[in-house]
Amino acid sequence: MGDLDDARTRLIEHLRRNVRDKRVIEAMAQVPREQFVPEDLCFAAYDDRPLGIGFGQTISQPYIVALMTEALELNGEEKVLEVGTGSGYQAAIIARLAKKVITVERIPELAESARETLRRLGYNNVDVHVSGRELGWPKEAPYDAIIVTAASPCVSNSLLEQLIEGGRLVIPVGSRWEQDLLKITKHTSGNRIENLGACRFVPLIGKDAWED
Repeated sequence: MGDLDDARTRLIEHLRRNVRDKRVIEAMAQVPREQFVPEDLCFAAYDDRPLGIGFGQTISQPYIVALMTEALELNGEEKVLEVGTGSGYQAAIIARLAKKVITVERIPELAESARETLRRLGYNNVDVHVSGRELGWPKEAPYDAIIVTAASPCVSNSLLEQLIEGGRLVIPVGSRWEQDLLKITKHTSGNRIENLGACRFVPLIGKDAWED
């Protein structure tokens, strides 16, 4: 574990130089990323890069995880929706910063694996669901914040409808190959859109997104 501990320390020091929210940094330091990657990739768990988790999906680069989490502006009382559970790593980070996390995954095997990992690690404020064609999880709406961990061709109106007034939606928008990470703050008078920079995610599949 010594090598992993050293790698974790180096990663956290790297993130401190780029992420202002100290609570996000603390959460990144506390969540064991090696528990959310395939066993044969544990050696690379604290590299600042995405890693494959099977089924054509990835666990996101730690810096992107931290950046997206920071953009949600969490204070500990929120109900957050995550679209794209993957391994469950992003949900675990958010679970340390919000009151409740609802996360949806379209691949049943990944949803079950993430559910088991989160349960085993004691994240009791996370509910994992298998999603259908409809984006999000409307039956639990509205949400204080929504994070999408797959690339959409547009800002989804159905997700915006699941957000409270003043809520934040963080979503990669662009082509299947490269996107801009957008933060949309919902206002009836007109949504505020901020571009957080270029990124690259696997495609978001479903209504208001890409066809499978």
